[in-house]
Amino acid sequence: MHGQGETSSLKTGVIDFTAGCLGGVALVYVSQPMDTVKVKMQTFPGLYRGLVECTVQTFKRDGVVRGLYAGTLPAVVANVAENSVLFAAYGACQQVVGRLAHKPSVADLSTVENATAGFLAAFFSSFTLCPTELIKCKLQALRETASLDGADGKRRPVVSSYALVSQILRTEGIPGMFRGLTSTFAREMPGYFFFFGGYEQTRELLAAPGQTKDEIGPLRTMVAGAVGGVALWTVIFPADVIKSRIQVYSMRASMTQVGLDIFRKEGVLAFYNGLLPTIVRTIPATAVLFVVYEYTKKTLTKLLE
Repeated sequence: MHGQGETSSLKTGVIDFTAGCLGGVALVYVSQPMDTVKVKMQTFPGLYRGLVECTVQTFKRDGVVRGLYAGTLPAVVANVAENSVLFAAYGACQQVVGRLAHKPSVADLSTVENATAGFLAAFFSSFTLCPTELIKCKLQALRETASLDGADGKRRPVVSSYALVSQILRTEGIPGMFRGLTSTFAREMPGYFFFFGGYEQTRELLAAPGQTKDEIGPLRTMVAGAVGGVALWTVIFPADVIKSRIQVYSMRASMTQVGLDIFRKEGVLAFYNGLLPTIVRTIPATAVLFVVYEYTKKTLTKLLE
């Protein structure tokens, strides 16, 4: 019996991991253009008047592939790494929280208990996210960074993900790849408390009488995913601004120091630069993430029964 339980837990973990991978890939291709705009607005707030100008200027100067989809490869790697680990850890943390709450099934967990599992899962996913997020942000803000360094801003310098990783490792070593890890923790852990809490609570609210939240269908699953995504970003956006600044500018200052410096020089609204493109990208992105995750999970569970 004990061996069967371990096998079942391993199978569940593999299913969650695989479903998270596929959900992460889908999320990137839906959300990458607005993510690029978000990073530019966060790190160079004086260059663009708003979402539309930043999007148009990026498209005019660099086009779709090298402009709006800049950093897609590390973004795919980042999201596959993060979401595979996140959802596998979420399933494991749900089981841990369930045991602590004396609930035999994860289906019996309350919204707060599911949110707590998401909070704990984000600790593990942050280690996989931070290095790839670092490379993605640097590639997205490459033109602006080059202009700041005195280079010709008319032509965007071509730097590959591999070259950028090599440069960071050569100049800063392995710690350089984890620049912004503290602010990643500060962003991810409370963020995923509200992410999973908002998602699970919305699924419960959308379930018809006599229906479980797993039976609400793809459309309502997408609505629940969008609610979770909006909840996450509304709560964590100031920490994300600080993280983006630390990573793009390779800052060695602490999160608190960077936050205070932004507040003194730019005011409180600077912590919300790029919020609009983030919400615009989050609604379809997290809707797609969760519908791919849930239905991949259901399909794999049936295939492996």
